[in-house]
Amino acid sequence: MLFQIKAYLKFLWNSKNEHGVHSPFVFSLLTKCFYDQKFKAEYDILKNYRKSLLKNKNYIEVTDFGAGSKVFKSNRRQISKIASTAGISPKRAELLFRVSNYFQPNSILEIGTSLGLATSALALGNPKAKVITLEGCPQTATIAKNQLNQFDCKNVDSIISEFESFLISENLQATSYNLIYFDGNHSKKATLTYFDLLLPTIDNDSVWIFDDIHWSPEMEEAWEIIQNHPKVTVTIDTFQWGFVFFRYEQPKEHFVIRT
Repeated sequence: MLFQIKAYLKFLWNSKNEHGVHSPFVFSLLTKCFYDQKFKAEYDILKNYRKSLLKNKNYIEVTDFGAGSKVFKSNRRQISKIASTAGISPKRAELLFRVSNYFQPNSILEIGTSLGLATSALALGNPKAKVITLEGCPQTATIAKNQLNQFDCKNVDSIISEFESFLISENLQATSYNLIYFDGNHSKKATLTYFDLLLPTIDNDSVWIFDDIHWSPEMEEAWEIIQNHPKVTVTIDTFQWGFVFFRYEQPKEHFVIRT
């Protein structure tokens, strides 16, 4: 916790808003997406999705997986508690919806479904997109799948799999994901492994979002390595999330932005 407080104070010291940005691409993203204050009808759907989970007092057996499908934790947890502590916040869900809506990706990959709070935001942002979401815990994935169907997120394909195993088994050379949301394993090793495995899927318009880039010293190390990768041109640090772009025409530039 002390590390995160120090990291946040450092972030505040270095951060800017749209007035300190000279890149037309990033300025447009901030003003038309990040800072868009207009109400969206989908926000009510996201709110009701969350309320439904917060009212669910049932318990499920939650299983987390480490590298190589090794189970490292299994315990009974109340669904409402998972939604309130492990799920994406309402503000972040709305921002994720706006990002999906702004870029209109045709194909979306989410690594780490949990209860589908972020999944619903991605899916509602572009109902025409194909959303693939990965979850290692079968019980959690089942709850998420039922929720997504209940709230008409029909464009989601839920897959139960250990993340690295799925990525290795897929023919990623022939795959293109326009938007990838990384929220499955907040460790340096796993984050960089997913990054390397998914690099063959990028194109000029790819948008990658990494969750909890300041979660720990090793996650900050992973974020720095990603920023410095030769194929990465633009990155945006919003403290909780790190946005990564691979736009060939952009000069390499890193932004620290308050949202």
